[in-house]
Amino acid sequence: MTQLQIFLDIATEAALAAGTVLMDYLGKLGETITEKGRPGDLVTIADKTSEKVILEILSRHFPQHSILAEESGKLGNQDSEYLWAIDPLDGTTNYAHQYPCFAVSIGLLINGVPQVGVIYDPYHDELFRAAAGLGATRNRRSIQVSQTTELAKSLLVTGFAYDRRETTDNNYAEFCHLTHLTQGVRRGGAASLDLTHVACGRVDGYWERGLAPWDMAAGIILVQEAGGKVTAYDRTPFKIESGRILATNGYLHDSLSQELMETLPLLISL
Repeated sequence: MTQLQIFLDIATEAALAAGTVLMDYLGKLGETITEKGRPGDLVTIADKTSEKVILEILSRHFPQHSILAEESGKLGNQDSEYLWAIDPLDGTTNYAHQYPCFAVSIGLLINGVPQVGVIYDPYHDELFRAAAGLGATRNRRSIQVSQTTELAKSLLVTGFAYDRRETTDNNYAEFCHLTHLTQGVRRGGAASLDLTHVACGRVDGYWERGLAPWDMAAGIILVQEAGGKVTAYDRTPFKIESGRILATNGYLHDSLSQELMETLPLLISL
């Protein structure tokens, strides 16, 4: 068994355990829902308990690794070449409203490069896994990106950052523009699942801004191992610290990038 396979299996154990926590709390949050700062940026007891379970499993198996978790921040050995990026509940707003689009996302970066990813959608019991050179799977079966070659025949997905009320760089113009050029643009509300949907061919492309490393780390390797492409908006090499991502089936990458780069912001009152 390769080292990456071991990492993948432990991440899977953690994601499945965290998914059980999320389903246990679903619809039972009561007064535990709070805001972290910006309006709509929610956190619940489910987020915190899910993260606790993940941290316990990863710390037990890899005590010398570094961890970046959404709720706990930086933990562990910050000099390690191994960094686990954890989102214990991606799609908290959906989850709080019992809207069935949320997931656990666990990614491993080695020397800053995503190498292992596990995303678990517990509501639909869909487990997405990938590691560099080992392919990408959904519920243990191989997945691939779509074969769509034209924007006019494509279905895309995107999202909107929590600071969308405060800046003109809010993705509204891109959303409207691409809605007219494609067969549709969806907004799921969970970046990790958006990336899984690119990886398994349910959508043909995805872009978003304002993301954190834990939103993207696992999904990036899934898309790449499924045959897709991930870059910055302008097709330059992707940098996880930028918070901006363009992920496609590869065939649409250049045309989608060009449309994003040429779209002007909407003139709105903030």
